[in-house]
Amino acid sequence: MLVAAGVCPHPPLIVPELAGAAAPELDDLRAACAEVIRSLVEGDPDLLVVVGPAERSAGYPGDAAGTMEPWGRDVRAGRGEPVLPLSLTIGRWLLERYAPDPDDLPALRFEAVSADASPDDCAALGRDIARSADRVALLAMGDGSARLTEKSPGYLHPDAVPYNDMIGEAIAAGETGLLADMDPAMAEELWVGGRTAFQVLAAAAVEAAEKCVSGALYDDAPYGVGYFVARWSFERTRPL
Repeated sequence: MLVAAGVCPHPPLIVPELAGAAAPELDDLRAACAEVIRSLVEGDPDLLVVVGPAERSAGYPGDAAGTMEPWGRDVRAGRGEPVLPLSLTIGRWLLERYAPDPDDLPALRFEAVSADASPDDCAALGRDIARSADRVALLAMGDGSARLTEKSPGYLHPDAVPYNDMIGEAIAAGETGLLADMDPAMAEELWVGGRTAFQVLAAAAVEAAEKCVSGALYDDAPYGVGYFVARWSFERTRPL
């Protein structure tokens, strides 16, 4: 059953070694992500699942590793041969950097979700994750729109800001229905990198069948890309 969840983005520049002199620009983002990581780990889950978008869907074991070499520096997270895609590599890096005791993490599982996965497929994965242990924590790695300004990677789209605002408000309020109903075609047009991860999170939270207590820690677009950080917990609303 899902007992806690968090949302973090996965820009390569969140890793200071890749950001260089610009590293302080994302200090607030790193601090918010650190708070999410601590809250997930300190909740004492049996299993912590990291979900993020990728070119193809795939599951990875808890000891899987990743590298930032394709983005400029061979900064590694995990041990062994790097296999994790960017979103999961950043997720693993956040855990190793900000967990209270990185050597004493709960059991881990990593799930890459294809950027073109259907909402039904995302929902099925979310339900599976929620049922995979008695106490499950979920870290959803996902960016918002990358078409918010003229300097955005995808250039400015007139619908991007209101759509990105909707996503941020839904994440902040724990509105699973809004996330579950995100249209894949619209998300693709607006370069919403986290659509599939957000829909996995939404389904897992519904499976918890408990009241979601949510809180936004960060919502900004420093490089013309929407970055959200939030944490969700669940209050029991029915007897065991």
